Formats: sequence, C-alpha cells, structure tokens
Amino acid sequence: MKDYKLNTKCVQGGYRPGNGEPRQIPIVQSTTFKYDTSEDMGKLFDLEASGYFYTRLQNPTNDYVAAKIAEMEGGTAAMLTSSGQAANFFALFNICECGDHFVASSSIYGGTFNLIGVTMKKMGIDVTFVSPDATEEELDAAFKENTKAVFGETIANPALTVLDIELFAKVAHKHGVPLIIDNTFPTPVNCRPIEWGADIVTHSTTKYMDGHGSAVGGVIVDSGKFDWMAHADKYPGLCTPDESYHGITYAEKFGKEGAFITKATAQLMRDLGSIQSPQNAYYLNLGLESIHVRMPRHVENGQAVAEFLEAHPKVTKVTYSGLKNDKYYELAQKYLPNGGCGVVSFEVEGGRDAAQKFMKALRLAAIETHVADARTCCLNPATSTHRQLTDQQLEDAGIPAGLIRLSCGLEDKEDLIADISQALDQI
Repeated sequence: MKDYKLNTKCVQGGYRPGNGEPRQIPIVQSTTFKYDTSEDMGKLFDLEASGYFYTRLQNPTNDYVAAKIAEMEGGTAAMLTSSGQAANFFALFNICECGDHFVASSSIYGGTFNLIGVTMKKMGIDVTFVSPDATEEELDAAFKENTKAVFGETIANPALTVLDIELFAKVAHKHGVPLIIDNTFPTPVNCRPIEWGADIVTHSTTKYMDGHGSAVGGVIVDSGKFDWMAHADKYPGLCTPDESYHGITYAEKFGKEGAFITKATAQLMRDLGSIQSPQNAYYLNLGLESIHVRMPRHVENGQAVAEFLEAHPKVTKVTYSGLKNDKYYELAQKYLPNGGCGVVSFEVEGGRDAAQKFMKALRLAAIETHVADARTCCLNPATSTHRQLTDQQLEDAGIPAGLIRLSCGLEDKEDLIADISQALDQI
C-alpha cells in the first residue's frame, strides 16, 4: 500500500484477504494457537519464526490493524496496546531503564504527566520537563549524559499547544536519541510526525481513531529510521544480547525497521501484558475506515466554534491553532495545513465557578472525561483529568483552573453554536 494515498490506506491498509478469505478482518477471539510439534512452537519462542502462540503477546487481528496504522503514519512496524497510556509507557520503557533520563514537553496530557513525572520516577527513570516553546539552547540544556529520549505531543491535550517537531527532532538527534511524539489529536490524517523527523509515534486510539467511544486502546509506530546500533552504548536493551531470548540482539537480528517493535512485543508485552483485545481492535478498524472522512468535519466544527467563542464578550481567551490570533497559528500552518482537530480550549469570565455553571447549562454537549468523539463533549480539566496537578503545575502545563475543553463532534455546527450560546447566557 506504500504508493497509495492516505485515504485509501485508511480503508484498505493492513489487511489484504486472499482468494475466498473474509473481506472484513477476522476477529481471532482465541487466547492460544495450536501447533503440530514442540519444535514448531519452540521456533516462535526463539524468535526464529513468525507466528502466534499466546494472545498476551500477539494476535492476528491486532497485527492487521497495527499494520494499517503503520502504513498511515509512514512507519515500518507497529504494536497495539490496551490504552494510550500503555502505548506511551511501553514506548519510553522500551529504551529507558532504571538510572536513565529523558526530556519531555511540560504541555502534555495530565495522565501522561503523572505517568512520567511520578510513576516512572518511582522506577528510577528521571525526566526533565521543558516548555513546548523551548529554544534550541533551552532544549540542549535539559540533556544529561544518561538522557535516552525526547517526548512530546503534536497538539497537547488540553492546552492545545503545537509542538515544533522539527526543532525537537533536530535537538534529539544532535544528542543521539529518538524523538517520541504522541499524535493522538491530529491523527495521521492531519499530521504525520515521522515526515518531520519523529522516530516513534504513539496514539490513544480511544480518541479519533476509534471515533465513537466504543473501544479503549493505544498504538506505537516505529519509523524504522533511528539507527540504534550507531548509539549502541545508550541502548543496551536493543544492542546487546537479551538472555531471556537466548542471546538475541534485537538491533542486529531485526534491523532499524523491526528492532524496536520486536523488543516491545517479545519482551514488554510478554512481561506486562497490556494487550489490546481482538474485539477492540476490530472496532478500532471500523473507525479507521472512516477517519479520513470524519477529521475534516471535526476541524470544520472546531473552527466555527472557536471563531464564535473568540467574538463572545463572556469568553476571556480561546485557544485553537486555526485562529489567526492564536499563538501557534504559524506552527499549525506548517505542521497542520488542513487543520488540527475538533478540540477547542477556552476560558470564561468568572474562572472555575463560571466554567462549571456553563457546563451544567449545556444541552447538546455532554460532560465527559472523553474527548475526540463523534458526539460533542466537554470538561473542566482542573476538576477532572488533571485534578492531581497543583495550581502551579496547571499553569506550567498551560491549563488554568477555569479552562474548559470542548471537543466538537460531528453534529451540525449551527446546533453546537446555539447550545454554547445559551449556556454562556446562564453565566
């Protein structure tokens, strides 16, 4: 599918049935797989043959869908996970060990902020947070001798900052480490970070990729471009023998194109087991088949709502990179020329209390922890997804206490604006 356009890959990528085989991807709802001899199965455990032996590691349904997403992002290999959180953890933990360090944008999803700023620190993996607007010099200053990766979000959730991917990639590569980008909000329809220098791309597939609030999941995509062996001293997990697999050296045996995902599957998924269920992978594929049609509508609605809010007297600030007055408008024109997503962040006059009154008055939009869905939903991050953060951390992440995150669905934009208007009248 390499030579086909993205729209075609969304519909037909990943799975290509043979003569007389199912047209839709089959749901292989089985924990185990039968083999005729112990020798046949042994080859799988030794990574000497491809195949399946236990769904905790791999499943054919999952692999079909992962292959589609890899094609969409322009990567060489991919692996589905049980959630977006698992994808980000696996992507980092695959190359970071106790005593290591990585650099991350401070403007990221609150759950990820806690994962890397609290939980991974307990594992002995340290992080330095930097501004998403950091200069090259400021980024350089964040690196240490034990730095193993750089992490950021294309469009941050919910601050909606736009990352300068090329700059972060340039600095990461200058220091001999990969750039890992969470591309959940734009999806590969609106941005493909690998084309701008990213090495690993993650998604919470729960969001726009699924698009209908039906299945939790995540994915990791490897660009296949980072030369692990050129930096072998930094990545012993990939570049020295793995005794738990009879001394296989992943970077030598599977090359740049396959080492990262093979290790993540054979080692991390084996030991931690955060697999996406085959049923959820099937639902995800249904969403992927229409994502290229849905994303333009999300962007259209987001733009219309953002423009309405920008002109409303009770709204003190609107953040949406499609607005010409937005701080990230120029970066968005570079990385997101077709628009970013349908999520709009804004602040109402009166702060946190006014924000809660506004949300209670909504009739069409629902208060949910979810985002990037076919149905419009909203929340106040400070009292929900980011409530673990202090007020100072909220400010640092670009998420003031009175911020409202509104995720515009696929409804008629005039109905959305009418609902927002009447809710603002209640403040």
